[in-house]
Amino acid sequence: MKRLAIILIAFLSITAMNAQDAKSLLNEVSSKVKSYDNITIDFKYNLNNSTVKVNQDTRGDVTIMGNKYILNMMGTTRMFDGSKTYNIVPEDEEVTISSYDPNDDKEITPSRMLTFYEKGYTYKMDITQNVKGRKIQFVRLIPIDSKAEIKNVLLGIDVQTKHIYKLIQKDAKGTEYTITVNSFKTNQPLSKTLFTFDEAKYKRDGYYINKLD
Repeated sequence: MKRLAIILIAFLSITAMNAQDAKSLLNEVSSKVKSYDNITIDFKYNLNNSTVKVNQDTRGDVTIMGNKYILNMMGTTRMFDGSKTYNIVPEDEEVTISSYDPNDDKEITPSRMLTFYEKGYTYKMDITQNVKGRKIQFVRLIPIDSKAEIKNVLLGIDVQTKHIYKLIQKDAKGTEYTITVNSFKTNQPLSKTLFTFDEAKYKRDGYYINKLD
């Protein structure tokens, strides 16, 4: 019994140290991200669900400045200007506009991808990988809310740069979403109107403007 108690204490101590190390690493990532005026990321996106035999790859890019972002992926553009989200679909010549509701913000959006873990998750160190000479430390995040749609998240962090290299999110239905960063650029010169939606222009181009509220 005494030996069991010692083993349990040692295990709990290691677990606590593991969580503390993970928290320290995530804090470094968060501080680094918040120090930039803007971030531009080119990435690969994979959606996989073996149950329904879906495995889809695509590429995309996103520019983030504060909580604003503009995301290009799968032939569509999604822009958030701080208060409204604009989904622009050239194939359908349609723009859907919706207001931002902070109480309904459960999704890991582009602007939250680099800091979403700050609230609502427990975390611990996971595996370490060597990717083309770069040491990638993974941190496993588990939602505190047991009813959350997200089951767990693996966040791969470049130990040297403290930049996020990979995000693997698994939901309760077994679908896995993987974002792998191909390039990570910071403090780029951006147009002052990059996050401004020009409704008149899209109307002139024949787009249907769908305002949800």
